[in-house]
Amino acid sequence: MKRFSLLFSLVLPILISAQVGINTDSPRSTLDINGNLSVKVVSLTGNGIGNQTNTGTTVDIDDGVYISINPQVQDDTFELPDPSAVPGRVYFIRNVNPTNTVTAKIVTSAGQLFSSGSTTGGANEIFLYENAAANEYLKSIIVISDGVNWTYFFGLL
Repeated sequence: MKRFSLLFSLVLPILISAQVGINTDSPRSTLDINGNLSVKVVSLTGNGIGNQTNTGTTVDIDDGVYISINPQVQDDTFELPDPSAVPGRVYFIRNVNPTNTVTAKIVTSAGQLFSSGSTTGGANEIFLYENAAANEYLKSIIVISDGVNWTYFFGLL
């Protein structure tokens, strides 16, 4: 009985703190990673329809963390899931079309898309593009679900 009590008293603090450390003996967060992090990468190719917003004509973004999208025609549409179904979900999305001339349209099945720091209303769609002649680029974004809408960040990637 004394051994069980001793073992229990040693294990209980670990269970209460519920912190996991990878490559560290003293985690300071719920998950503390001291090293590199790899996330699931998904490559999505556009369906070649372009300029559509109806369900069934879009390419769904529903898996992975780092999403490489490759639109086949101008405004090929890629759809984020309903943000209320995935609160806290984060996607890194990058237009990887090799010609750098094809625009990808990002839409959401519900809610709206809000630019970080925006004081105006949200949008129904955003575009990932490159216009080198005008020195304009928006090739990569980070989107985060707040449980109602998506907030997107750009210019960081």
